[in-house]
Amino acid sequence: MKRRVADCFDVLREPDTVFNSFNDYPDSVFSMTQAHEQTASSKPLVIGTPSRKSALRVMLLGSGELGKELIMVLQGLGIETIAVDRYAGAPAMQVAHHARVIDMLDPAQLRELILTEAPDYIVPEIEAIATGELIKLEEEGYRVIPSARAVNLTMNREGIRRLAAEELGLPTTPYAFADTMAEAMEAAGRLGYPCVMKPVMSSSGKGQSIIRSADDLLSAWEYAQAGGRSGEGRVIVEAFLSFDYEITQLTLRHAGGVSFPDPIGHIQEDGDYRVSWQPQPMSPAALHGAREIAEKITAALGGYGIFGVELFVKGDKVFFNEVSPRPHDTGLVTLITQRHSQFALHARALLGIAVPDIQRATSGASKAFLVEGHSGVEGVSVSGVDEVLAMSDVDLRLFGKPEVSGRRRMGVVLASADTVEAARSLAESAHAKLIAAV
Repeated sequence: MKRRVADCFDVLREPDTVFNSFNDYPDSVFSMTQAHEQTASSKPLVIGTPSRKSALRVMLLGSGELGKELIMVLQGLGIETIAVDRYAGAPAMQVAHHARVIDMLDPAQLRELILTEAPDYIVPEIEAIATGELIKLEEEGYRVIPSARAVNLTMNREGIRRLAAEELGLPTTPYAFADTMAEAMEAAGRLGYPCVMKPVMSSSGKGQSIIRSADDLLSAWEYAQAGGRSGEGRVIVEAFLSFDYEITQLTLRHAGGVSFPDPIGHIQEDGDYRVSWQPQPMSPAALHGAREIAEKITAALGGYGIFGVELFVKGDKVFFNEVSPRPHDTGLVTLITQRHSQFALHARALLGIAVPDIQRATSGASKAFLVEGHSGVEGVSVSGVDEVLAMSDVDLRLFGKPEVSGRRRMGVVLASADTVEAARSLAESAHAKLIAAV
């Protein structure tokens, strides 16, 4: 019988906390995650009926395009879904059973909603959440996917970089943290030019820039301060690595162990994904190194689900960059390449299901469809859709985001072929047919 956590535990109302070190977490957080893993793998899965007392309920925190795909998978399994975001009409809200609008960075609002809805699973889809409150809720018995500490650590580049480099000893680029312009200048001079500056908390490349000389420092600092998720604050300065290519090694932690889809190659611009493809050719040594790093970092974070582990590759050497404890934007390509997409795999894992070997059906590529401008109440119109869908081995997702202010990813073109090169060329040809009116 499903319980409301408020009936069983005292409600904690302490200020929200962001833990910056793996060792900062109380032992109860680790034991709770381990208990969830054991429970998920030992109890038979029973799915009831949506909108009835027997329903199995999943709450999605953040309702973008990745969440929309996950919601559709969950609904196909008969699961009741609740999509939450800071604004109405977000993509996942358009397909969920229920839509809720709150400030997810407000611990009180987040707690109140979760206690009211009493979901069986809480699935964060974005970083901008009061993650300290999720840690408390997990201690009280709620299941956060993959784990509350994974969500908390990965929302902050300082937390995840210190875990990876200083506590796990994973290879990373040299880095330093800075709280002032003077500290950033000292760090850049010590690390050398070019280097990269990022806010410690941001997403989709916001506030990130390459510093090619000391003349770029002031503009980079101001851009980082404007692009941080919580406003002005600490930045990370990283030495620039001249890598051969970068990949996402999707890593699935599930009741049967750890599984790896084929690596995904991708191109980033302004810190945000533009093109991805699967598989990325790699030497056996580089592939082994990538999966070894991915397994270590995800094991430290804990929980069940899909993780997007971003890595730089130079020859046979692999360097850790970042990790997302959820489906990854570059992994949209798996909608066309894999028998079960990253979203289907995430759903199975969070439900405690052991996943068999992950099968790639074809080579494929994805290309993000970006729209630039400022839309009014009528939103964005897209033409050329009929031409794209008339092409063989091509698919399209238009996310249905209600507005654009500046530049925003509004869709993705997917293509499959016998080779990655052919798939990328096909995706480019299809993408060229799309025209947006703002």
